[in-house]
Amino acid sequence: MSTKKHNIPFYPLQICRATVRLLLLAFLSFQSLAQKATVLTTDQLKKDVEYFNSIDDEAVKNYVTNEQSFEWLSQNIPLFDCPDSVIRTVYNYRWWSFRKHLKQTPEGFIFTEFITKVNHAGKYNAISSALGHHIYEGRWLHNPQYINDYISFWLYVDPKHTVQRFHAFSSWVDDAVYGRYLVNLDKAFVQKILLDLEADYRKWETEKMLPTQLFWQFDVRDAMEESISGSRKEKNVRPTINSYMYGNALALFRMSAVVGNDTLRQKYQQKAETLRRLVHENLWDESASFFKVKHENGHLDNAREAIGFIPWYFNLPDDAPKYARQWEQLTDTTGFRAPWGLTTAERRHPLFRTHGSGHGCEWDGPVWPFATTQTLRALSNLLTNYKNHGSMTPQVFYDELHRYARSHQMNGKLYLGEYQDEKNGRWLKGDDPRSKFYNHSGYADLIISDLVGIKPRADDVLEVRPLVPQNQWDWFCLDKVLYHGKSVTVLWDKTGKHYKKGKGLRVFVDGKELGRAKKLAPIKLKL
Repeated sequence: MSTKKHNIPFYPLQICRATVRLLLLAFLSFQSLAQKATVLTTDQLKKDVEYFNSIDDEAVKNYVTNEQSFEWLSQNIPLFDCPDSVIRTVYNYRWWSFRKHLKQTPEGFIFTEFITKVNHAGKYNAISSALGHHIYEGRWLHNPQYINDYISFWLYVDPKHTVQRFHAFSSWVDDAVYGRYLVNLDKAFVQKILLDLEADYRKWETEKMLPTQLFWQFDVRDAMEESISGSRKEKNVRPTINSYMYGNALALFRMSAVVGNDTLRQKYQQKAETLRRLVHENLWDESASFFKVKHENGHLDNAREAIGFIPWYFNLPDDAPKYARQWEQLTDTTGFRAPWGLTTAERRHPLFRTHGSGHGCEWDGPVWPFATTQTLRALSNLLTNYKNHGSMTPQVFYDELHRYARSHQMNGKLYLGEYQDEKNGRWLKGDDPRSKFYNHSGYADLIISDLVGIKPRADDVLEVRPLVPQNQWDWFCLDKVLYHGKSVTVLWDKTGKHYKKGKGLRVFVDGKELGRAKKLAPIKLKL
């Protein structure tokens, strides 16, 4: 079968010296590896970057300017190639945009959320609401200093500020830190910060845990204000923070095992098991077949919202048909499927899109990249880690990922903003300078970890589980992935003629082929 191509119109063819020395040393430690590509060149990346630069007035310049962006990206990111020009172009665009938010401060590197200064940010314009997305995205950067500094900023720098912002928003930081460890196996960094992460977990318990051992949160502090079920005053038990804290507890359990702290390992294993049980018992609506918000009065809200998919982001739900049935709502046009993407609330609900007109932060239905990222990762986990998939397939994942990629546009040009009208894709903040390049979601990690399917592990095994549907593409390649200190290449070539490396799915490590399969099928190999 021939390759399926998507010919959708997308864009017109048109410091200080000491710091420099430190960065130079860091670059020298990985430069030879970072520049080694088994299959791909940087030609397409260069072409894309030149176009991105040409449509940008660069109103804000941070650590890496547009002029420097190609060189920086060439040194730091995995290369990706596929027949779907939308998915591929947005992959490069999202890395190019992510780079814009890298800021060097006197207290280390950070990544910002807004490109311009906003009043609710902390020092250096730092905001913690999308920290988990930033770490997951940034775990694939070849230079580890950027994310090391950024994690350290929130643990050690923010607490020194007069107005602290780390707990201004719910966070799955421990889960993200462990997810990053699985990529680089930097045990020393985990050992350095583990007790501080654990102390932070206990702080969350002090601030947000109810006597029931479930966690409450205002929707505004979930970074999801003006939701149908939400409140700025009521202590609602939400699938968000409870899933995050489950993921964090599980990560602390696993990181404790990494460093050999049996006391913490046992403590957080128990906390994770308890929270997992409580979420099933308290937030599952049997009649609606959905995880929901529970109000202070003990009643579940009557709205199905995208936050109900978040438990699968952390593999929390039981592997049973009744829970998998929830996912039927994803492809239902009266549920969450809309022409421009996945909505944040079910479209059939009488309060859908009633909480504003695009001037506030509506999470009552519009498409939010933040939520789309979470839902797509949750769907990927369902498809790869569960036996019960309901009606979900790799094709559903691919179609929604493509829809997500296609949404990165405004007036025929590439664009990333805050949130969109679900019917026509209009960015509801318009071309607001603060919303441009809004760093509040993920994309590259979905390509690497889910679509191509590199599944980071703690052992000396490379696992690849592609979600590219059979017969969707005749070829693709992900190259120059820095994983466990080695350079990994994953390619699919149906005929063997495109890359001339042989037919089928092939995996190279440091330039040597270590695994292959005739079809797009899971591969595990010893590194």
